[in-house]
Amino acid sequence: MADVKSAGLLLFCTAGIYGAYLTQGLVSEHLQMKRYGASQERFGNLEALNGAQSLMCFLWAYVLVALQRRTGRGVKAAEGDAALPSWWEYWRPALTNAIGPAFGMVALKNISYPAQVLAKSTKMVPVMVVGTLLHRKRYSGFEYLCMSLIGVGVGLFARRSSSKVTTKLAAPNAPLGYTLCFLNLFLDGYTNAAQDEINHRHPGNSPIHMMCWMNFWCALYYGAYLAVSGVGAGLAAFCARHPDATRDILLFCVCGAVGQLFIFFTIKRFGSLVNTLICTTRKFFNILFSVLLVGNPLLPAQWVAVALVFGGLIASSLSKAHGGKGGGGKGGKGH
Repeated sequence: MADVKSAGLLLFCTAGIYGAYLTQGLVSEHLQMKRYGASQERFGNLEALNGAQSLMCFLWAYVLVALQRRTGRGVKAAEGDAALPSWWEYWRPALTNAIGPAFGMVALKNISYPAQVLAKSTKMVPVMVVGTLLHRKRYSGFEYLCMSLIGVGVGLFARRSSSKVTTKLAAPNAPLGYTLCFLNLFLDGYTNAAQDEINHRHPGNSPIHMMCWMNFWCALYYGAYLAVSGVGAGLAAFCARHPDATRDILLFCVCGAVGQLFIFFTIKRFGSLVNTLICTTRKFFNILFSVLLVGNPLLPAQWVAVALVFGGLIASSLSKAHGGKGGGGKGGKGH
């Protein structure tokens, strides 16, 4: 009976993650390609979406933290090193967590959504390359094989693109788009390391606590950028001219907040490896939905590339599971 209940809960978590992030992917692609109003105006501030999502996630998590404190069900801070970190300790990882995903969103002006998803799925490649060249780390032959499959897959995918896809982009520029995605991955690597350091200093840290204050700082950084650059005023004017864009932005934010909660619950209940496998396979369906529902066709060689990348990712995850090397979950990150 317990196994049935656990399986049902896993299906519920999987459906929650899939539902939230598949919907968010469709909405972000919709915002990037849609022409609003009679003037056929494009939504030009894709990087602002992450700022709006950070604010929504902060408010959501703050309410949960407050409820946990009132009911006494939250993670209780232990003595010494196990105490919860101060809110200001998150300012450094939040800075790179704000800049990196903004690069990834801006890349949608230059490359298609499937290309962006595929490029951002290759985090293990720069991690292994840097580990090998700078830190003299050694990985297994199987891990190098998986890395090679992923690298070859992305290279194959990037070589050609359907003209039906490139004509929909605001500023088609594949080299720039892929560069922005890889900058996103590099900054994510620093974010993960900084979060690991916080968790090492505070073993009793709560994922919801991290979600709350990571998103607080991210919202603060984005808010400063929107105010100083004047983008915020332009965004407000755009939403005033096109109320349907406001609904799209709100839906994007709600999906991000709900998705983060499902991810944190999945990590806590089933572990980070199960969460990684769910999120990896979800990205494949993001690409599939983009092809079937949005009309971004892939060439035959690009389907082969997708198979290589996700085959390498899933094989690497299963290998780590067999070897017991699964990593801990991170808080406050977009997936």
